[in-house]
Amino acid sequence: MSTLFESNVSRPLADRLRPKKLTDVVGQNHLLCKVCPIYQMVESKNLNSIILWGPPGTGKTSIARLIADSTNLHFESLSAVFSGVQELRKIFDTAKKNREIGSGTLLFVDEIHRFNKAQQDGFLPLVEDGTIILIGATTENPSFELNGALLSRLRVLVLKRLDDTALEELLLRVEKKINTSLNLDKDARIALIAMADGDGRYLLNLVENILNDSGKVDTTRLFEIAQRKLPLYDKSEEAHYNLISALHKSLRGSDTDAALYWLSRMLNGGEDPRYIARRLLRFASEDIGLADPQALTQAISAWEAYERLGAPEGELAIAQCVIYLSVAPKSNATYLALKSSLQISRDNGSLNPPKHILNAPTTLMKNLGYGDGYEYDHNFKNSFSGQNHFPDALDRQTFYKPKDSGFEREVVKRLEYWNKLRQKKVKNE
Repeated sequence: MSTLFESNVSRPLADRLRPKKLTDVVGQNHLLCKVCPIYQMVESKNLNSIILWGPPGTGKTSIARLIADSTNLHFESLSAVFSGVQELRKIFDTAKKNREIGSGTLLFVDEIHRFNKAQQDGFLPLVEDGTIILIGATTENPSFELNGALLSRLRVLVLKRLDDTALEELLLRVEKKINTSLNLDKDARIALIAMADGDGRYLLNLVENILNDSGKVDTTRLFEIAQRKLPLYDKSEEAHYNLISALHKSLRGSDTDAALYWLSRMLNGGEDPRYIARRLLRFASEDIGLADPQALTQAISAWEAYERLGAPEGELAIAQCVIYLSVAPKSNATYLALKSSLQISRDNGSLNPPKHILNAPTTLMKNLGYGDGYEYDHNFKNSFSGQNHFPDALDRQTFYKPKDSGFEREVVKRLEYWNKLRQKKVKNE
């Protein structure tokens, strides 16, 4: 219940839209439907200690508080980030006193993985004898972050990242709350959901900033509202960047003599040869790649040679690298492949890998289906199973498109061969 003073304090939108009942929680129907674990636990009033494991902003804290609201247990809440042994002892003492008078205690621990082994061990006797019902929330894999002894006494319930439908439902609730449509155009609304990346809290915090913005928000304005200030990389004069750009473009254009000229200009100007070596290393991947796999080796060797020899002798190794890179066959296929895959990964958010390619080092992970159906490629003809390795929710993509240049001619043949085998497998299925 709010006090008079609390009612006058502006509350964040995410807090004002916090679910009032379990059916208000979006995106977690696999846990909250009438035949699902949490609903049945609450309906039967038979609570067990559990771990709510899921990404940020998926409703872990809300679900824990709603479970507490549905019981007659004494409720305690703490965050492992801000609490220590002293706070735990006080809660444990209170729980023991409650039990003596016939009352139970429900303890919610947010970020439970932050507790160390000794703190986690402290829960064991009280969970085991029922003095407390423990609900822990974590974004980390419990198999790795929680003690085996404690984990064996808890049921792990996995929350899913919010999909686009769930995030859209949150936007509709905002609009119902403010009794008007958000000042977003169609494309900006789609971009907003993509930017949230399955995090409902982040979505609502960003919407709060949008509500404070005047006028219609398009995609450009949305990114301006959401952007984070990037740190400055270098404060050198413009000539510093002009000369490295001239060297890079000369190498890309296979103009060996011009590249040597710009290298000399930079060395004469007092540029740190290590900076040049770093840029040559970048060039070897960005503009040559697998057209000549030795380019990267040459760049690393030149850098190491300079570190051993120093100036001026080491500058000769850098000059040798410049000549090698300028005459090498060129391909930006690796650069374009990475750029394309980064964009797709940003657009689609944190999609989980298919379970069949996940390792299952713990019993919990095995029970969740990790590794089921994996086809070990070495057991197949040509050491190629053709099994899918993309997320289940993402169609197969083609990022790497090698050019008919240098060694990449051979790479093209290999990719075509594997694609034929993969298509044959799909056809047979």
